[in-house]
Amino acid sequence: MGKAYLAMTALFGTFPAAFYQSYYDNSEITSDWQERMPLYNLYPLLNHLLLFDGSYLRDINEICRRFAETLISSAGAHSAD
Repeated sequence: MGKAYLAMTALFGTFPAAFYQSYYDNSEITSDWQERMPLYNLYPLLNHLLLFDGSYLRDINEICRRFAETLISSAGAHSAD
């Protein structure tokens, strides 16, 4: 199972904690994948926005804003080098 599929398990709810623990115990996934979980869920959210209604727009905007700020901060840090 890829990180995007794992992220989707938390998109509209969540699986039992035992599922995630078993996954971590039996895979080589690093713990920092959760920082990018909203980014992995952006595509499914965009699909839901297109297919259903605007109720997903707030989450989409928040994800885009969060990662845009991260990229801008990162770019600023690199330009100071």
